[in-house]
Amino acid sequence: MTQFRTGMALAAGLGTRMRPLTDTRPKALVEVGGKALLDHVLDRFAAAGVERAIVNIHHFADQMRAHLDARTGVPHIHISDENEQVLETGGGLVKARPLLGEQPFLLSNIDAIWEEGPVPEVERLKGAWDSRTMDALLLLARRDATLGYHGAGDFFLDTDGRVRRRGDAAEAPFVYAGTQILNPAVIDGYPQEPFSLNRIWDALLAKGRVHGLVMEAFWMHVGDPQAREAAEQRLT
Repeated sequence: MTQFRTGMALAAGLGTRMRPLTDTRPKALVEVGGKALLDHVLDRFAAAGVERAIVNIHHFADQMRAHLDARTGVPHIHISDENEQVLETGGGLVKARPLLGEQPFLLSNIDAIWEEGPVPEVERLKGAWDSRTMDALLLLARRDATLGYHGAGDFFLDTDGRVRRRGDAAEAPFVYAGTQILNPAVIDGYPQEPFSLNRIWDALLAKGRVHGLVMEAFWMHVGDPQAREAAEQRLT
């Protein structure tokens, strides 16, 4: 059975949609439910048995370092510094690749939170992982059961668990919920430059190596002040 001992939190974004809250702090340190968004991710990692977490930083890097230094216990933090250039989600993974190791790892955005059900969603994700058939396993939310999301959906889910992009369809039932398991080998060969993780996904989708798991919890995308306020009200 795969041991998921490593996680990465994507926390280097500028958080422009979260202004004015991000005029004086990074988006990762905006609080919801009395806890910074970044800590929601890191605490979720800890509960799932993750021993070491990589956090990429850029915006208000000194605040991020101070916050991470103040954390104790697991996961042990390793910083991937993008001070010179924001590398986006794909390029950030390339820069952090030496820290990720060779085993499948958990990868999370910092603007997605949820209320756990009887079985934590990350535990469900871990239990569904099968390296024989997948290189990426995405946690998916039902589009009609979300907060803070206003798009037309990202994916369809086939009966064998593989995902397909919405493509030319007017809408799709599932949204990427900001957390996944990824095989680090699929990052190899990509350049360290700004690019989206979608580029890696597209290569894997063409091979049928991207699967999805529909979450049971209610998903909240905390991408702007209004969504933050709505999530705060739901949590309290």
